[in-house]
Amino acid sequence: MSLPSTRAGRVTRQATDATRAARGSDISLQHPFKLGFFLAVGAFLAWWLGGIILSVGSTLILIVVAGFLAAGLNPVVEWLGRRGLARSWSVLVVITGVLLAVALFFVALAPVITDQVSTIVKNAPGWFDELQHNGTIRRLDNQYDLLDKAQKALSGGNVGSALFGGVVGVGLKLLSFLANTFIVVVLTLYLLATLPKVKRSAYRFAPASSRERVAELGDKIIDNVGSYVSGAFVVAMAAGVSSMVFLFVVGLSEYAVALAAVVALLDVIPMIGATLGAVIVTLIGFATDPHIGLYCVIFYVVYQQFENYVIYPRVMSRSVNLPGSIIVIAALVGAGLLGVIGALLAIPTAAAITLLVKEVFMPRQEAR
Repeated sequence: MSLPSTRAGRVTRQATDATRAARGSDISLQHPFKLGFFLAVGAFLAWWLGGIILSVGSTLILIVVAGFLAAGLNPVVEWLGRRGLARSWSVLVVITGVLLAVALFFVALAPVITDQVSTIVKNAPGWFDELQHNGTIRRLDNQYDLLDKAQKALSGGNVGSALFGGVVGVGLKLLSFLANTFIVVVLTLYLLATLPKVKRSAYRFAPASSRERVAELGDKIIDNVGSYVSGAFVVAMAAGVSSMVFLFVVGLSEYAVALAAVVALLDVIPMIGATLGAVIVTLIGFATDPHIGLYCVIFYVVYQQFENYVIYPRVMSRSVNLPGSIIVIAALVGAGLLGVIGALLAIPTAAAITLLVKEVFMPRQEAR
C-alpha cells in the first residue's frame, strides 16, 4: 500500500512544481521592466505602421474611391448577369459603357463648357459693375471693399498663377489628375471583375461558425454602398438636367451647359453641394438680369424641396435610411478628414456602421 501512495505523492509534487513554475513565469512576464519594454516596442510598431499608412495615404484614398465606384457599378453587372450574360462579359459591357459616356462628355460637352466658362470669366468684371448698383451690396462694399478686390482679382492676368502656381503648376495638377483618374479606372475595372472572389477571400478571415452571418452582412453593406453611389449619380444628373432646361427657358442659354455641369458636380456633395450650385447660378442670374436672378431663386427653392422630399427619398430608400442628424455629423466628420471625398464617402460609411450596430452590437447587448 505504501508504493502506490509514494507514486501518488510524487505525481502530486510534480504537478505542484509545474504549477509554481507556470505561476513564476506569469509573474516574471509582469515584471515592470519587461512590461515597459513590451509597451515601448508596441508603441514603436504602432508609430512605424502609422507612418507607413500616412505615406501611402493618397494611394489608399484612390483604392477606397475605386472600391466605392466598383460597388456602385456592381448592381448593373449583376442585373446583366441575371439576364444570362457571364460576369466577365457583363463587366466588359459596363466598363465600355462608362468609358464611352466619359469620352462622349469630353468630345461633345467639354468644348462647350470650356467656351461658356471663358465667357463667364470674361463677363465677370462687368457683372461686378452691375452688382455695385445694388444698395445692400454697395453698403457691404463700402465697409469691406469686397467687390473691388474681387474685380481686380478676376480682371488681372495672374488668376491662374494665384490659383495653381503658374503654368508649371497647372500642368502638374492636370497631369496628376489624369494619372489618378487612370489609376482609379484600372482599379475599378479589376475590383469589379474580381468582386466575388475578393468577398469570398475576405469572408474567410471570419471564424467558420459565424462566416455565413458575416457574409450576409458584408453583402448587404456592399449592396447598400452600390445603391448609394448609383443613387447619388441619379440625383446629381436630375439636378443638372433640370437646371440646364430651366436656364435655356429663362434666357441664360449662353451659360446653360457650363452652369448645369457645375450644379450636377456640386449636387453630389452632401448637405451644401446643392445650395452652393444654386447660389452660383443665382448670382450670375442677378448679374445678368435682376428678373432672371429672381426666377433662379424661385426655381431652386422649389426644386430643392422637390429633390429633398420626393427625388432623394425615392432614390435612396434602398440604400441609406439614416436620421438627418447622423447624415449631417457624418458629412462634417468626413469633410474634416478627407475633404470632398470624405464627405462623399461618409454617408454610406455611417450607414454601414449603423447596420453593424443594429445587427450585431444591439442583439448582443439585449442577450446579456
